Amino acid sequence: MAYWLLKSEPDSYSWDDLLAEGQTEWTGVRNPAAALHLKAMTVGDRALFYHSGKDRAAVGTVEVTRTAQQDGDEARWVSVAVKPLKPLAKPVTLAAMKAEPKLAGMEMLRQSRLSVSPVRAAEWAVIVKMGD
Repeated sequence: MAYWLLKSEPDSYSWDDLLAEGQTEWTGVRNPAAALHLKAMTVGDRALFYHSGKDRAAVGTVEVTRTAQQDGDEARWVSVAVKPLKPLAKPVTLAAMKAEPKLAGMEMLRQSRLSVSPVRAAEWAVIVKMGD
C-alpha cells in the first residue's frame, strides 16, 4: 500500500462534500507531475484529504477505489476514484506539519504547488498521530 496527499479547495470540493457523496472521482488534475502520481495509485492506497486555500490542513483520510482512467480528451490527464475513510479528530495544519522535524522531507512541503503528492509511510504515521 502506498500513501498520498490530495489537495482540494474546500470552496470547490470539501471533506464534507465527500462525506455527503460517499465517493468521488478525483478529476481536473492538470499538472504532469501530479498526473503521474495519480497513475501510480493502486486500489487500496490511502490518501490524506487536504484542504488548501485559507484552511491549509489535512482533515481526513481516503481510500483509492479505482485506478487511473482518462479524464477529458487527452490521454495524459487521468482521474482516480476515492472514498472517505475517516476524518482526523483535529485538522493537521500546514504550520504544524512545517514545525514537525519528522516531516521536513515531505514532498508536499518541498513542492507545495502540487495537488497530488506521495507521502512516505513514516510521514503518514506522524500526520495521523498528530490528527488524533
